[in-house]
Amino acid sequence: MITSISNQQIKNIIRLEKKGKARKEQDVFLVEGIRMYQEAPKEKIVKTYVSESFYKKEKGMFSDKEVEIVEDRVFQSASDTMTPQGVLSIVKQYHYKMEAFWKRENPFFLVLENLQDPGNMGTIFRTAEGAGVDGIFLSKDCVDLYNPKVIRSTMGSIYRMPFLYVDSAQETVEELKKRGIHVFAAHLKGKNNYDNENYCKGTAFLIGNEGNGLTDELASKADCYVKIPMEGKVESLNAAMAAGVLMYEVSRQRRGGKR
Repeated sequence: MITSISNQQIKNIIRLEKKGKARKEQDVFLVEGIRMYQEAPKEKIVKTYVSESFYKKEKGMFSDKEVEIVEDRVFQSASDTMTPQGVLSIVKQYHYKMEAFWKRENPFFLVLENLQDPGNMGTIFRTAEGAGVDGIFLSKDCVDLYNPKVIRSTMGSIYRMPFLYVDSAQETVEELKKRGIHVFAAHLKGKNNYDNENYCKGTAFLIGNEGNGLTDELASKADCYVKIPMEGKVESLNAAMAAGVLMYEVSRQRRGGKR
C-alpha cells in the first residue's frame, strides 16, 4: 500500500495531471472515476490506483486485475477532483493515422481551430460520438486533449472518437475538399441558416475559437458559410453548443434522408 505523498508514483501522478510535457514524454494520460476506468480499453491501461476505502467496498471490481492500493488521504492529494471516487488509471495515449480517416463513405468530420476551453473541447468530443461524427481534426494550437479537465468532460468518448492534431488546418481543409467533402464554416457572416443545407454527402464543419471565431485564413477555405439564427440580443452560442446544434442537424438529415 502507498502511504506517503512523497512516494515517487504519487509524485508522477501529480506531474501527469499538471504538465502536458510529462504526459507527452511518457505517452500517457490520466483518467479518474468508476465509469472512465470501466470503459477504458484494458490493453491501454498502464496502471490503476485505488483508494483503500474504495477497494474495501468494491474489491470484486478488481478481482482479476492488478491494482495499487493507496491510503485515502494520499489518494485525495493525488486526485484532480474535489470528491474522488477512488479509482485512477494511467492510460496510453492514442495515435491515429490520417489514412484511417478516409475509409468511410460520405464521412462526417469536424475541424477545430484554436479551441482553448477544456470543458468545450470535452463536450464536443462527447457530442460528436453521439451524433455519429467519424473523426475530429484539431489545429496544433488547440487545448491539450489529454488535459484532465478535457478527459473528464469527454465522459469516455476519448476512447472511441478518432482525432488528429494537424500542423495546418488550412491544408487539412484543402485535403478534405480534394476528397469531395463539402466544407461548411459556422460563421456570423453566413447567409444561409444551417438547416437549409444538405449534409447527406461527405461533410465537414469548421469550428473556431471561443472568443474570436475562425481566422479569416481558415474561414476563406470553406465552401459555404452557415449561421445559427438567434433570437433576442444573443449574438452567438458558445463553441460546444454551436457545434452540437450543427452535428445533430447532420445526424437528423442522415437518419431521415434530408428533410
